Amino acid sequence: MKVWIKLLIGSVLGMVIGFLLPNTESVIAALQWLEKFAIGIGRYAVIPVLVFSLTIAVYELRMDEQFWSTVLKNILLIIVASVFVIFSGIFVTSIFSPGRIPIETIEQIEVLGIDVTANIYDIFPSNMLSVLTGSGSYLFPICVFAFFLGLGLNYDRNYSKPIISHIDSLSRIFYHIASFFTEILGFIIIVLTAFWAVRFNSVLQAKVFKDLILLLGIFSVTLCFVIFPLLLYFLKPRINPWRVLYGLLGPAFTAFFSGDINFSIPVLIRHTKENFGIRRRSSAISLALFSTFCRCGSAMVAAAAFIVIIKSYSWIATANLLLIGLHAFVISFLLARHPGEGAYIALIALCLTYGGGDEYRAGFLLLKPLAFYLIAIGTFIDIMVNAFGTYVIARLNGFIEEKNLVHYI
Repeated sequence: MKVWIKLLIGSVLGMVIGFLLPNTESVIAALQWLEKFAIGIGRYAVIPVLVFSLTIAVYELRMDEQFWSTVLKNILLIIVASVFVIFSGIFVTSIFSPGRIPIETIEQIEVLGIDVTANIYDIFPSNMLSVLTGSGSYLFPICVFAFFLGLGLNYDRNYSKPIISHIDSLSRIFYHIASFFTEILGFIIIVLTAFWAVRFNSVLQAKVFKDLILLLGIFSVTLCFVIFPLLLYFLKPRINPWRVLYGLLGPAFTAFFSGDINFSIPVLIRHTKENFGIRRRSSAISLALFSTFCRCGSAMVAAAAFIVIIKSYSWIATANLLLIGLHAFVISFLLARHPGEGAYIALIALCLTYGGGDEYRAGFLLLKPLAFYLIAIGTFIDIMVNAFGTYVIARLNGFIEEKNLVHYI
């Protein structure tokens, strides 16, 4: 059975179970524990497969003198995609403005935001091997470690040849281990979807956020299932963009219901290889850069939610929309430490840094019941941008071997 069908069946079963379960404290506590356990299973193989695949990718691209050109193309595409997604989301939110959220008396509390200094410090710890023993949430230091290890392999092939062979073997071994876990995600996603459905059912009954839910849902589906595939028509030679979209259904399911980038990366790695035939040297670089720096989906959702918060208190000028977009653009590059809660962390950062009265600084608390939905939409767009970006870079560089549709997983 194809992976996306397993995930679809698991998602449907989870939704049914979730809508039937009562929204009690004991049920929520049990589902929270199961969700944490399920996310851990999905993340289990992400570090080794990323480290060894990225190391070999850096080595091979350096040997072919294509490393920096590939990195530059990825960075340019990340910037273009981030600007397009964030500002198109702000434009749609300003045109089709959701209804105001009822204002409640809320008290500012101490919150965790984006700790930029910690993000920088952790890139170069005093022991470089310590990045391999972390929790697996912050992947950028691991990518930097793999980059330097890949550079080291180019030093003298007389010494590095045996190590290259071992790292290449480890890369393939851990890829197959990660593939095993993608095969069982159809069962794991039942838990994630059930917990998602319980919370969604509670939000629907409140009838407070229905406009924002519809706006973000319709916009994300239109963006990822219509606009992005249509943009692929600009690639030469011509391709069928709907085949590409079909090949990304698996990562789309896992991203939306898990709300976790790192949970979805192994699924995306497998789909880019087995559905599209993208070579490891290209996919490893693109996936690492996009998952670290291209969180435009989460930033766009945060910007849209923040606009709704401001309009719930007062009106907002056009110039302020541009300012919110610029803030969101910067924040999108700083979310690497938050793979599972990016959109809500970005919303907190917007509330705390934008300025205005105290009500804006605590405005994110108004949307706390909807945080899971904001995270789901943001992660879904992040993964789809990552997937389409990886495909585009591979096509531009010729690192792709088209697969027959019947062989898609």
